[in-house]
Amino acid sequence: MQKIELKREMLGRPRRLRVGESVRRLVRETELSLDHLIYPLFVRYGRGIREPILSMPGQFRLSLDELPRELEEVAELEIPAVLLFGLPEHKDELGHGAYDDHGIVQEAVRTAKRNVPELVVITDVCLCAYTSHGHCGLMRDGYVQNDETLELLAQTAVSQATAGADIVAPSAMMDGQVRAIREALDEAGFTERAIMSYSAKYASAFYGPFREAAGSVPQFGDRSGYQMDPANVTEALCEVELDISEGADIVMVKPALAYLDVIRAVRERVDLPLAAYNVSGEYSMIKAAAQNGWLDEKRVVLEILTAIKRAGADCILTYFAKDAARWLDS
Repeated sequence: MQKIELKREMLGRPRRLRVGESVRRLVRETELSLDHLIYPLFVRYGRGIREPILSMPGQFRLSLDELPRELEEVAELEIPAVLLFGLPEHKDELGHGAYDDHGIVQEAVRTAKRNVPELVVITDVCLCAYTSHGHCGLMRDGYVQNDETLELLAQTAVSQATAGADIVAPSAMMDGQVRAIREALDEAGFTERAIMSYSAKYASAFYGPFREAAGSVPQFGDRSGYQMDPANVTEALCEVELDISEGADIVMVKPALAYLDVIRAVRERVDLPLAAYNVSGEYSMIKAAAQNGWLDEKRVVLEILTAIKRAGADCILTYFAKDAARWLDS
């Protein structure tokens, strides 16, 4: 009797499927693939500029003549897509640089399509880096004017699509921005250009390093009046469903690491492709800890990216994309 009980006890041994790497690969539930990575890049005016971003070690602000070399490396690593952010020469209250047909992002798109046409080029649609006040829309009496901003966001998206952008990504969190952009793109003949909407974009402290990199720090107040409260999940589902009803092709949750529950909740609700943004603060924390020898950067990065994928993301925007591509290939 004792031997029979022992055998029954031995039946429940999940460790049998962990005994070696080949077995673990055979039963692995979540696969992290470089096919699903998007690499964000910062572009600026000038020549011969590869300016380190101090708060984001390993990231740079690139002039247009330096951009092809970076894009070629991305393509050689078989990363399929890049997301472009621009730093204008001049800023004003209306953010003219965002929708200038020869603005920095528009010229960066042309550079990308001319040099590495196989890359998917995604463009950020927002005004914050181009306005003198640093907010994502037109300001009046200290308040962002939602409806007046929509027209400028639509102009920005059409200008970027005209330059050759494959996907436009509105991030301003203005109500109705997806509908305004979809209608403007269709009217301009860009019916095949996709919209990847920052649907659930939280008012997060994790954006700090990005704002330094893009020069988009608000000159007064903060963005909690239009970006989401970090405490809310149901509201995120509402935002996502609104964007889908307005014509979004891909929806996004941003940030990713502190919002895995939101990614999972969205994944369970919608069937559209879901993106998650592994943002600058998440990147910089890991970099700082790794530089101090406090953790194994490779293992931590791959674990985090796998967690984002496991939560339900189809594609991941991450500053670790090039590193991850090398590690996944090794």
